[in-house]
Amino acid sequence: MTKTKKGAGFPSPDLVRAVLKGHSGLGLAFAALLYLVCLTGTIAVFANEFQRWENPGAERMETMSADAVQAAYRAAIDRTDGPVEHVLILMPSEDRPWPTLRVDAADGTQTTWIADSAGRIMGEVRESWTKFLTRLHINLHLPQSWGIFIVGLTGVALLSSLISGLLAHPRIFRDAFHLRLGGSRRLQEADLHNRIGVWALPFHFTVSLTGALLGLSTIIVGAIGLAVFQGDTAKVYAIFTPPHPAADARPAPPLDLRPLFASVDARAPEGRISYLAVEHPTEMGAAALFEVEDGSSRLANADSYAFERTGKLYHEQKAARNNVGQQILGSLGLLHFGWFGGGVIKIAYALLGLGLTYLAAGGVNIWLARRRDKGRPAPGWERVWAACLWGQPVALAGVAIVALFTPLVGPLIWTWAAVSIAALGAAALFPPATLSRIGRAGTGALLIALAVAHPVFRGIGDSMALIVDGALGLIGVGLLAASIGQVSVFRRRTLQAT
Repeated sequence: MTKTKKGAGFPSPDLVRAVLKGHSGLGLAFAALLYLVCLTGTIAVFANEFQRWENPGAERMETMSADAVQAAYRAAIDRTDGPVEHVLILMPSEDRPWPTLRVDAADGTQTTWIADSAGRIMGEVRESWTKFLTRLHINLHLPQSWGIFIVGLTGVALLSSLISGLLAHPRIFRDAFHLRLGGSRRLQEADLHNRIGVWALPFHFTVSLTGALLGLSTIIVGAIGLAVFQGDTAKVYAIFTPPHPAADARPAPPLDLRPLFASVDARAPEGRISYLAVEHPTEMGAAALFEVEDGSSRLANADSYAFERTGKLYHEQKAARNNVGQQILGSLGLLHFGWFGGGVIKIAYALLGLGLTYLAAGGVNIWLARRRDKGRPAPGWERVWAACLWGQPVALAGVAIVALFTPLVGPLIWTWAAVSIAALGAAALFPPATLSRIGRAGTGALLIALAVAHPVFRGIGDSMALIVDGALGLIGVGLLAASIGQVSVFRRRTLQAT
């Protein structure tokens, strides 16, 4: 009979350690993903301002006449090779005071143009940085269905963390202003984590819930279709979207939009057309959908009117008569990004978003500090986490600089990936404190360089561009000052220790 060594068995201690390490790695990877989504979402609050920053030379206007829209629309079609599937026209707005026209060609290419108040095409819109940022937040630049689903899961995880945190800390509201600063790092991190969670709980709940609903909308629609319409999701979408016109692919001159503008003005004289979408403009089956803000205080306040080529109205939907589902669906994006109420709301969303980003990172900080307090430090994970926290601000600042010189998103993705990988590589060389100092200093220096380079290479025709540059420069100076302060504290402690 064979004897086994004392303590031997399955699973072996080495296997257990390997599994635990892998478990920690997976948890850390998901925490890094949650941190990235929160950070990019905070910055994406200013997506419209960044689009103006990227196009400072565009002519600003409050309105655009039907004749000018028609001229720009025809010019955009004339510049497209081959058949045109759709034309999406965004009218001037307070957040983006110039029109854009996106033309979807039959071969799958998309081109977006900027027009002036007379309807002349002024060139292609520059939006590489804005598009990179918003797509990174919405779908991580992965295939859209998969990326949106993964981001939706982060919303679910964040919402679950908020609820479980409240249930696990019954005194969290009673201790809402209790902070233990200057002592144990773990206690300090825990108090800040809990206090920020309580102070901005309505915001955190709103953002995480809307993010989860937006990200998992495909699954929600599929579940409704399975439960109510025997799996026919098209019937679910039909509840929220206007019907398509009758198909007629015979060639025809481009649809004339001017009489349709007049028809919309007659039906909604006090409304403001926010955008219109033209479907198959050079076919007999052409149709146009107008979205018109009714001026009410509702978040979902857009009436919709759809016309056939003949000018016949075949669909009308008033926001005041929307069902609950339509009101919720129309409000999700605005609530999630803070795109309502003007600049004050956006600034509040950005500050609260920074708090949410801190919460996303704080859980790992507390876990690492607790391990160190218990005599089981994880220096490797501490270095990796510091590289994740500060690698992303450096990468995003670097991407913004590259965006000054290219209108393409592809080079920005490669830049972001390269800097992110380099930051993780640096985790093998430097301790967490050094990584933090390098990250702060690097981000600050890049932001200052960006604020100086932007007006040189892109111009200063828009006051919003100057505001963005000024904000970037101030943030950069603050980060550099914090980095220098860290170095001074480190040197003082070193001298005291010696």
